[in-house]
Amino acid sequence: MNVHTRTTDLTEARSTAKAGIIDCDIHPSLKSKADLKPFLSERWWKHYDTYGSLVRQPLSTYLPYPRMQPDTARRDAWPPGGGPPASDLAFMREQHLDPNNIIHGILHPLRIGGYDQRNLDFGAALCGAINDWQLQAWAEPEPRLKASIYIPQDFPEAAAAEIERRASDPHFVQITTASFASEPLGHRRYWPIFAAAQAADIAIGMHIGGYSGQAITAGGWPSFYYEHHYANSPAIEAVVTSLVMEGVFERFPRLRIVLVEAGFVWVPSLCWRLDRLWERMRDEVPHLTRRPSEYIRQNIWYTTQPIEEPTDPEHLKETIDWIGWDRLLFSTDYPHWDYDDPNYAFKFKMSAEQREALFRSNAARVFRLAQE
Repeated sequence: MNVHTRTTDLTEARSTAKAGIIDCDIHPSLKSKADLKPFLSERWWKHYDTYGSLVRQPLSTYLPYPRMQPDTARRDAWPPGGGPPASDLAFMREQHLDPNNIIHGILHPLRIGGYDQRNLDFGAALCGAINDWQLQAWAEPEPRLKASIYIPQDFPEAAAAEIERRASDPHFVQITTASFASEPLGHRRYWPIFAAAQAADIAIGMHIGGYSGQAITAGGWPSFYYEHHYANSPAIEAVVTSLVMEGVFERFPRLRIVLVEAGFVWVPSLCWRLDRLWERMRDEVPHLTRRPSEYIRQNIWYTTQPIEEPTDPEHLKETIDWIGWDRLLFSTDYPHWDYDDPNYAFKFKMSAEQREALFRSNAARVFRLAQE
């Protein structure tokens, strides 16, 4: 049985909001695909309008589970003037940015398909259009919102070019990729992306999801949404293992990767297992000069939503103690149904230093943001 043990101190939480919060996962939406028309060439708009989005998975433009409907969003997130949730900047300000005193909000566009197009040239054009749309619709009219460089990750040359084109623009504070690609992300075909990110000194926000064309679980396609939702955690463990074992962090030691919406309590056990196996089989991976856990500790950060919630909240606090309070970045996942209100997201007491790090200063360092 579960026992309610909420000990959230609203006085502390509200003082945090008063000082300002950096929200590392906000999902803006198109009102319709026509929003992208001004940013696509005539050729690619005709392609989009005629053939639509064709990604590496059948029926993937639909949300496949009833719990993800409608639009994976809070019931109160529909703008009064119409349009889908998070498609209206004024309403986002009223509902989220202003009441929570969000001093910076990192945008993660989802469900537009730029990551995953089978037609790589169209995918590159679509990513460029999404980046222009982020600027015009969100980041330029609202300085608190920061855009992400949306890239066609399975077209690494085009992805690197898009990074080089956008990274000097202060409206963009990270690169965004999906965690699932056509191959494990540590493979060398993706290294041009990591090289461009390190050269530009810009973080990569690796959001859970994407359409790899493969089942999300190692055992095949799940039968239930419950299985699919849980499988995000072991799937991201496989991504981290690929990045470490292939030598990505050895080759690109200044790379900063933020795992978005992937949880984090799995980190200690993965590190323990990888370190133990490295002791026994390190001769197979001589390109790794340190324990796997050291690369993970140096190069990877985690957003807080969704937070794993043990019956005793102190167990979660102990896990964070092991991972490091400097590795967590607060996120709400606005406007989704599992949104985390900053007033209630943590059910244990934390010190003023821990609260400052989690809600502001960690993200400011990772994304090179001012805290004023």
